[in-house]
Amino acid sequence: MNSHWLPGNRLTLLENGEGYYPRVFDVIASAEREVLLETFILFDDRVGQQLQQALIAAAAGGAEVHVLIDGWGSPDLSESFTRPLLDAGVHLRSFEPAQRLLGARINLLHRMHHKLVVVDGQRAFVGGINYSIDHLIASGPQGKQDYAVEVEGPLVGQIQAFCRANLRSPQPSRGQWLQRWRAALKRGGVPTHDGVGAVAAFVTRDNHLHRTDIERHYRAAVRNARQRVLIANAYFFPGYRVLRDLRRAARRGVQVDLVLQGHPDQPWVKRATELLYRHLLRAGVNIFEYNERPLHAKVAVVDDNWATVGSSNLDPTSLSLNLEANVVVRDTVFATLLRERIDHLMEESCERIRRPATGRLHSAWISVRSMVVFHLLRRYSVWAARVSVREPRVVPLHGDTP
Repeated sequence: MNSHWLPGNRLTLLENGEGYYPRVFDVIASAEREVLLETFILFDDRVGQQLQQALIAAAAGGAEVHVLIDGWGSPDLSESFTRPLLDAGVHLRSFEPAQRLLGARINLLHRMHHKLVVVDGQRAFVGGINYSIDHLIASGPQGKQDYAVEVEGPLVGQIQAFCRANLRSPQPSRGQWLQRWRAALKRGGVPTHDGVGAVAAFVTRDNHLHRTDIERHYRAAVRNARQRVLIANAYFFPGYRVLRDLRRAARRGVQVDLVLQGHPDQPWVKRATELLYRHLLRAGVNIFEYNERPLHAKVAVVDDNWATVGSSNLDPTSLSLNLEANVVVRDTVFATLLRERIDHLMEESCERIRRPATGRLHSAWISVRSMVVFHLLRRYSVWAARVSVREPRVVPLHGDTP
């Protein structure tokens, strides 16, 4: 795995845009030395404009500001939006700029899905919240439910080194990675701590050195679970091994609860996930659909002492193609708080899915369909790796130089 467990971290859970944006914008605007920001989506709307002003304020205050966006997720930023940033001295880069065919984006296989911010090497933010108005609950029925975590302490140094290494390419070779990692750590150092606080790790996945790191952390936590596994996930379609671990946990008496999308922002998501329902329900896994708004969460809690918050879903794109980043935590206080917030969703806005009664013919069809789905899932990462062989590009935006 590509991170080490570090003690002495202070973690603050941030929920939805209402909790996240005011905090992160204030920290960015107050930066003294450096801002490193990576995001999948940045739109020129009210939220994007507030981020723009915070970045300009940081640069005006003397901070070196670097922003990396994903070209597929943020394809339409105009020069009227980027020019004030460039004029202020902000360094803007795009990971895999959007490629179009007949107006449609076609470079779906190379996506930088991180949502990361590091300020002055002292504070970091990791989660699933993009910079767009639809992450505000107040924006209406399409306002997404999501989470992020603010980190202070030794783990910030690892996140900072990771983001600095990404300024050239988020997926370097092994030799390039080690060289850049050491150089980035030397530049910033690691914040000290007093030994009090949460034990946490920063875990990423890429298509080169760390293909399965996040999945392995999930699987280890589920296999070691004794009381409860609670997962809230926007796009849930994991591989055979994750499904097997969840079923085995339920069968040995662990309470396994999945909170999934009931009203997704993309209707095909629910139809795909429903293919797995019967297979999981038969093993005793509990499934709840969140029906108030689109669920965009990528969080989990195990036994109130293990938790994760980040950008990675449990679906083929996150586990086999996207570049992802999560914080994994061993801390009872943080895990309990996150569990309480998810339990609140379950109690107030979720519907429990019951195992349907089916005839013999229908049951046979479900078994055949499940067998085919699981076979495809088992092999998906291998096929995806063969398709996604080209090294990704990072390019400057509108005249900026990398």
